[in-house]
Amino acid sequence: MKKMREEMKGKNKELSERSFQRLTQTYDRQKLQRRHEYYPVRFPERKIEPQNSRSAIFFPYAPLVVCLLLAALLSSACQTPSDAQQKLSDRFIGVRREMVTTQLAARDITDPAVLRVMGKVPRHRFVLERWRQFAYIDRPLPIGEAQTISQPYIVAYMTQVLQVKPGDRVLEIGTGSGYQAAVLAELVKEVYTIEIVPVLAERSKALLKELSYDNIHVRTGDGYLGWPEAAPFNAVIVTAAPGHIPQLLVEQLGIGGRMGLPVGEAAQQLIRLHKAETSVRVDTLFPVRFVPMTGKAQER
Repeated sequence: MKKMREEMKGKNKELSERSFQRLTQTYDRQKLQRRHEYYPVRFPERKIEPQNSRSAIFFPYAPLVVCLLLAALLSSACQTPSDAQQKLSDRFIGVRREMVTTQLAARDITDPAVLRVMGKVPRHRFVLERWRQFAYIDRPLPIGEAQTISQPYIVAYMTQVLQVKPGDRVLEIGTGSGYQAAVLAELVKEVYTIEIVPVLAERSKALLKELSYDNIHVRTGDGYLGWPEAAPFNAVIVTAAPGHIPQLLVEQLGIGGRMGLPVGEAAQQLIRLHKAETSVRVDTLFPVRFVPMTGKAQER
């Protein structure tokens, strides 16, 4: 009996120690929980780590991104007007070739030199910007001041009629947009061109200079009087229609020279004139429609 009591006492002591340990652990756990609840600010520190890791990945590339953006801005800022014009000209190369093929070579423009320069001179530069998309169609277009730029076929035909040579000096009456003068300047030594409308004369002069046509001389004045101090000329071309053939222009044409001009008022005809030593031969080519020649041509 005594032995049994001692065994029970030992077991009770062992159970008491285990119970005490459990209580102690429970107390410590509850205390720890209360401490964490009291100091909640310590827990969010781990939640920030993913954001810091993303920042560490991004910022090493930030200088590269900034450099690329600056390079793009500088590239666009450094683009010169000539670069922009070159890109614009490149857009029209195919259209200009098609114009030469379908509007000129397919008809009666047979002179290889004329076809070459018509495929070279950028007609769209001589057209007002709002009409630029129509620059190479077979139609005249307005250039302002109640004037027009002739259709490509007429420009090519009148150039071919003159039968110019590389050493020739040519007088043009009616500069207009400057396109006809540019075409001639590709074929001859010098072009003298007169425009009666000051706005058009100044605009064409500036454009021709920009396009590096140094062999074109532009004057503001009445083309009916010609350019006597620069005469004689190997060829004369008139791009506005007088009611008759101006005698002063015939006098300024050298022996063996050629002249092409429209003549008439309501009904106009394109005329080709060839000057010999003792005579002048006049050929009527076909009906045309040009703006009338103004100034002294209308006084007669």
